[in-house]
Amino acid sequence: MTITETQIREYDSRAMKSAETATATFGTGCFWGPDARFGAMDGVVRTRVGYAGGTKVDPTYHSLGDHTEVFQVEFDSDTIPYRDLLSQVFHSHDPQHQTRKTQYQNIVFAATEDQRAVLDEFLTTRGLTAEGIGTRVEQLSRFYPAEDYHQKYKLRSVSSFMDAFEAAGYGDKELRESPIAAKLNGYAAGHDVAVAEGLSTPDRGSV
Repeated sequence: MTITETQIREYDSRAMKSAETATATFGTGCFWGPDARFGAMDGVVRTRVGYAGGTKVDPTYHSLGDHTEVFQVEFDSDTIPYRDLLSQVFHSHDPQHQTRKTQYQNIVFAATEDQRAVLDEFLTTRGLTAEGIGTRVEQLSRFYPAEDYHQKYKLRSVSSFMDAFEAAGYGDKELRESPIAAKLNGYAAGHDVAVAEGLSTPDRGSV
């Protein structure tokens, strides 16, 4: 796939604004993989990775304290309901098992009462409860974005894509919050992605 600076700016200008999306936060081990996998999904508009679930103020990768690596998705709930995101999360790990190391634990943050109600119903249909599984279920108190080099990790390895973002005037923050960067990060990780009309036909051989 090839991408131009014009296509980057046009795609992002057409994307839903953050105020129009819903946000979900999960932890399922190292955050690079799910950041790319969920970013490729139809209905997911933006992704970012970071740290949450602990008490340390301003955690960093090398001073994480009691936080967990998590990924956050902004999504169009009319295209992909929160329940579908939960299905993907629970399909990716065994909810009866929990990793010992806090950094890589499985965790679902119910950010709103509606999300908690959907989560409880989701678990009930599977004969599970939030209290009876290994996966942590918590209210999100604060999300700390991870360092720039962790954001869109797979995308950053494709120099042709990164050159286009640089030409478009995107810095690290703009790359982290870019809708098309979320898609291309998924593409770089080997996932099928749907991008706006006008972008070149995917050809992984050129990546």
